[in-house]
Amino acid sequence: MGKEQFFKKINSMQEEVTHLQEEYWFLHSNIDSWQFWVMLLMLVIPLIVLYFAIDKRKDKLFLILFYGFNIHVWFTYIDSIGVRHGYWTYPYYLTPYFPFSFSLDSSLIPVAFLLVYQWTLNYNKNFYLYSIGLSIIIAFGLKPLLDSANLFELNKGMNYFYLFLLYCFIFILSKLIIEIFLKIQKRAE
Repeated sequence: MGKEQFFKKINSMQEEVTHLQEEYWFLHSNIDSWQFWVMLLMLVIPLIVLYFAIDKRKDKLFLILFYGFNIHVWFTYIDSIGVRHGYWTYPYYLTPYFPFSFSLDSSLIPVAFLLVYQWTLNYNKNFYLYSIGLSIIIAFGLKPLLDSANLFELNKGMNYFYLFLLYCFIFILSKLIIEIFLKIQKRAE
């Protein structure tokens, strides 16, 4: 198969998958399902909490939000890789256009990590210890709870310990990126 034919086949299959996801959502995951409302609450409630809990001091606001953005980006990337390779799935989703866990990746998990980061900054606590604790809560508490509610499913030998390691990798990578930018900022001053 030539390059152009191969590329056209990929695009055709992507369109078919998109159509199937839309059809699935309209049949099983739409606003008539309780799962939709749980996903919506997991998106909205953390953002409301964030609005009231974020440290709005000028010197910290950008830093804390940048850390949260890093967490969001890396969780989204890792989640999409895991879903595309079938390591885990989300049988229900908020919208057919984001078939991964938009609520978790864009709100609940980033806000949780962001608030832990803020708390460790403000109270001079050990960032790594508390972030590991949050990773344990998410990997061994939240994900099994979502699994028991049929909102999440592990496949292909993936387990909660591997998820825990991925979460640790993500918060460490996000913290490293923050530290690099802080050093760049310090040099510029």
